[in-house]
Amino acid sequence: MSANHPFREFVSRLYPRSRGPKTRPGLVKRGPKVRSVAGQVFLLQAALVVLLAVAAVVSLVLQVRRDSTEEARRRTLSVAQTFANAPGTAAALDGPDPTAVLQPRAEAIREAADVAFVVVSNTQGIRYTHPDPDLIGKRVLGPYEKVVQGTPLTTELDASVGPAVDSTVPVFRSDGTVAGIVGVEITLGDINQSVSRQIPVILGGTAGGLVFALGGSALVNRRLTRQTRGLGPAEMTRMYVHHDAVLHAVREGVLIVDGKGRLVLANDEARRLLGLPPDAEECLVAECGLHARIAELLESGRPATDEVVPVGERLLAVNVRVTGDHGGPPGAVATLRDTTELAAVIGRAEAVRERLLLLYEAGKMIGSTLDVTTTAAELTRVATPRFSDFATVDLAESVFRGDEPRESDGTVVEVRRAAVAGLRDDHPLHPPGRVTGIVPTSPGSLGGGERHSLPEANVETVLGWYEQDPAHARRIIESGFHSVLAVPLHARGVVLGLVSFWRSQNPAPFDADDEVFARELAARAAVCVDNARRYTREHQTAVTLQRSLLPSGLPGQNALDIAYRYVPAEAGVGGDWFDVIPLPGARVALVVGDVVGHGLHAAATMGRLRTAVHNFAALDLPADELLARLDELVARLDQEGGADSAEIAGATCLYAIYDPVAGRCSLSRAGHPSPALVLPDGSVHFPGSPVGLPLGVGGGLPFEAVDLDLPAGSRLVLYTDGLVETRGRDIDEGMELLCRGLARAGRTPEETCADVLATLPSGPSDDDVVLLVAGTRVLDPSGVAVWDVERDPAAVSRVRREVIGRLAEWGLDEEAFVTELILSELLTNAVRYGTDPVRVRLLRDRTLICEVSDGSSTAPHLRYAATTDEGGRGLFLVAQLADRWGTRYTETGKVIWSEQTLSPLPRAPLPLTPPT
Repeated sequence: MSANHPFREFVSRLYPRSRGPKTRPGLVKRGPKVRSVAGQVFLLQAALVVLLAVAAVVSLVLQVRRDSTEEARRRTLSVAQTFANAPGTAAALDGPDPTAVLQPRAEAIREAADVAFVVVSNTQGIRYTHPDPDLIGKRVLGPYEKVVQGTPLTTELDASVGPAVDSTVPVFRSDGTVAGIVGVEITLGDINQSVSRQIPVILGGTAGGLVFALGGSALVNRRLTRQTRGLGPAEMTRMYVHHDAVLHAVREGVLIVDGKGRLVLANDEARRLLGLPPDAEECLVAECGLHARIAELLESGRPATDEVVPVGERLLAVNVRVTGDHGGPPGAVATLRDTTELAAVIGRAEAVRERLLLLYEAGKMIGSTLDVTTTAAELTRVATPRFSDFATVDLAESVFRGDEPRESDGTVVEVRRAAVAGLRDDHPLHPPGRVTGIVPTSPGSLGGGERHSLPEANVETVLGWYEQDPAHARRIIESGFHSVLAVPLHARGVVLGLVSFWRSQNPAPFDADDEVFARELAARAAVCVDNARRYTREHQTAVTLQRSLLPSGLPGQNALDIAYRYVPAEAGVGGDWFDVIPLPGARVALVVGDVVGHGLHAAATMGRLRTAVHNFAALDLPADELLARLDELVARLDQEGGADSAEIAGATCLYAIYDPVAGRCSLSRAGHPSPALVLPDGSVHFPGSPVGLPLGVGGGLPFEAVDLDLPAGSRLVLYTDGLVETRGRDIDEGMELLCRGLARAGRTPEETCADVLATLPSGPSDDDVVLLVAGTRVLDPSGVAVWDVERDPAAVSRVRREVIGRLAEWGLDEEAFVTELILSELLTNAVRYGTDPVRVRLLRDRTLICEVSDGSSTAPHLRYAATTDEGGRGLFLVAQLADRWGTRYTETGKVIWSEQTLSPLPRAPLPLTPPT
């Protein structure tokens, strides 16, 4: 009930009529005029404020005068020490004329500090300063021997002008000796004058506070007078005469209980609502027939606000207020309102609000992940138990694979249970993963034409879905299921599945309002399921593309013992890749790269870069030059992509070339992490190799390469940043874990990969991880033969004979004839057209490698010679005889090489003339 309700005013003034003798209306008893309580409070407050102000002033003055001596001692000592320690004081005492320097300073300090005098004297007591110039040069009166020894002295004395305090301190030189003394004196009269000057201020402040306090008391008195409205006996009598009429006319029940628990007043509305007897007043609350809950509220002595109490078929809103809390007599006042019709409206509004809140929570909970099964499970958890007792989601088989389901042309659609949730676990509904293969056969069925929900009061009418499993249908009915609401999951005009809401413990069947809510909930969930389905399809496409672009195996070579691990990211397809590329001369190139981002674009970019690396490696470029060309390619791809295509956000790459003949590795980095080198003794090092900017962002800046000498049995470890840096772990911690997993001797690369991944923390990764471990080998020196050749045609035959002899030592007599032809052609061209130095190198590895190098950078070209040409057939013969051949450039010239397979393979007959 409102605070301004007229009954409050009546009730608060009701009891005074029973405390004194009754007075007839119109008769007012006159008596001596009594001052109001507000006036008495005002006078009392004023007296207290004045008394406190006077006491404060007297106490302050006495306290200040009592502390004047202590203040004088502190002031004189402080002034004396300040002057003695001031810069230049000691030097002035040792100067030729101390008085000329110190007298002005002393007088300035005396006036500023408001002291009687500041006297500076030497260690014999001869004054250098004094307010009276006649006393300068005379000896100081009083003891100063202790001061000369370095001890400050403060004394109280009776001077000619009254009590005074004198403080004397020594002046020390920089070496610690005493150069003189400083004495400061102040009279207690000066201190008292300072205090006396403050008394007017104190009195003024006290007077201001007194005026402020009296003004506040006056305002309080005025407010109290206004709140009592100045009511006199006549006005109170009129209120008593008319309060009954007002109480009878109001459409709200009023009950008044006194401090003894008796019902003092019950108006007509209260009697009607509660059915009270005529003699209910003046009896105890517990005995007058009140409802037990209302009686308990009245007797409890606590306030209550709009507590709903059912009384028969009515819902009464009860408000209780304690009269004693407001200055009235002890007791309580209760008001009653009939809210039966309002409760029904509020109940419907509350149900709507609950449904809206459930839809809001569904929008937050459903679709938290892009997984079809998880999204279906979130839908069932939202629906139970606030909407249904159980919920099931069945999806078409194609949805789990990421495909879009087709319209069903029959009565059964192949669906599989995706999720189920309910009030208990021992339910007869099919578990997740079960292929149900069922659809409703009514017009609203999955695949039907109308596609609307099916609220059913009787579950038996829709259990025709389970006609192929009647035993299961009976178990559902026997378990107490009585109502089911089936809603298809629509998205973009396609039915993805079916969500069913079941009730067993809730006795109310589903109605039309439930159908509207279920359709809205299913519509929101269907969009999330479709998003998850499309993501599944795109993810599988990207994974397929990525797997097709990554190397399916390792090529055959003898230079390195290689093992690798590729761990895809949990969040999506990434752009990490690696490669092992055999190069001429028994060398091997190792490549590890990382494209920024995830998804199809990152996978496609990775495939393009991997193809480009293979093409550049075929040119046998140095590591730094290969990265420079790759960087140029990435920049060109971004420029040619256009506005509609996605740019390459950035990529890192590490390219290393290992030569097993020299046991040397040349590597270059483009924004990639530094490789790790594990020596044969198990120690781990990170070679200090220069790092360039990532590909595509360097603006054409050059890359640098570094050469590393790798002992046989070392392990070169290449990796991407996903191995050492994750969202919950910084790179320093990752590098420490990597070192811990590598630091062990005598392990194979395969064991090293397993140990490194076991050392790192397990769990889903947000980035791809590539780990490539290469154990180094050195080619047996007995399998390497080198000849330096003079540029003399006669030297060709000599080298040819020595090469045939070396092949005989290696047991390769069958390869001698072909090797002699290849070597004769390559060496003759080098001697005839090349420049010094000319060198021949023969390598026995998986293949027989023949290399002829010279100082010229001009490479020969393979061409078809005409029948009338005398030359031009040499390289054609080399291409026919060798399995592979080519040219690579070095810092000092070029190398023309050929490879012959050592295993016995049938060879095609060589044509004597090139084809026309």
